[in-house]
Amino acid sequence: MKLLLPVFILLTLLLAGCPSQDNGDNGDGTEQKGPITVSSKLDEEGGMLGQMIILMLKANGFDVIDKTQLGATNIVRPAIIAGEIDIYPEYTGNGAFFFDGTDPGIWRDAQLGYEKVKELDKEENNIVWLGPAPANNTWAIAIPITLAQQENLITLADLAAYVNGGGFIKLAASAEFINSPAALPAFQEAYGFVLAGDQLVSFAGGDTALTEQAASQGIDAVNAAMAFGTDGELPALGLVILEDPLGAQPIYEPTPIVRGVIFDQYPELATILNPVFATLDTETLQELNAKVGLEGQLPVDVARDYLTEKGFL
Repeated sequence: MKLLLPVFILLTLLLAGCPSQDNGDNGDGTEQKGPITVSSKLDEEGGMLGQMIILMLKANGFDVIDKTQLGATNIVRPAIIAGEIDIYPEYTGNGAFFFDGTDPGIWRDAQLGYEKVKELDKEENNIVWLGPAPANNTWAIAIPITLAQQENLITLADLAAYVNGGGFIKLAASAEFINSPAALPAFQEAYGFVLAGDQLVSFAGGDTALTEQAASQGIDAVNAAMAFGTDGELPALGLVILEDPLGAQPIYEPTPIVRGVIFDQYPELATILNPVFATLDTETLQELNAKVGLEGQLPVDVARDYLTEKGFL
């Protein structure tokens, strides 16, 4: 009998050191999954889409680390490749710059661009592109409606003729938009105009809310702005986007991208997020972005209200 007590104590200590079978339980009988680190770019749309991803993952039993609005593309892209983040909303058109030597025409076709970036990113970086939103958040140039009506400016070809004829344009834009071969230089090359240094006002960040406000209010004589296709502030600010009939810009459909090792572990990410992004067309994103940019609502609140309204939450 004297041996039973030490044996009992030993068994008790061993069992205490063993992991509980309930460690992966949420408390309601469902398995805890993750953690998954969700990130996004700095802009209001990136933040709002990042919050949609977070809310959907949490609703489906995932433990989530929030690193939304982490930085520009040159921050979040290396972060996901390095495994520092697991998922964030990217844009299909950026495949034209992620992968050199591809046919530029591919990126001006929504389906071809999506299929190509999905193929290349999986092959080279083991990154999986989920389903895209049917919206085009491409770089654009916006001007006041009054100027557009006064000078009959509808397209970028009209703008080129106006500039080349001596018309006054002063553009507010980010340094990236001004200098990146994919942005303003691409517009200038396609349509045959050049804006000189004194016709440009450079902003350090990529926030179109600032450039659009400058054009709307005529700050420092600015009357044109870098914009994105899904910006929600444009109508309220009295601005209109000039059409790009030559397709100087790729099509940028927002799409969740996830590290392959995470997707292999949780393939249900596609069934969770694809239906949500399928509802986000250009008009819908403009409305949601306006709630953040104009009304001052928090991205997480806008995301939650939309997902609840659509029956996802």
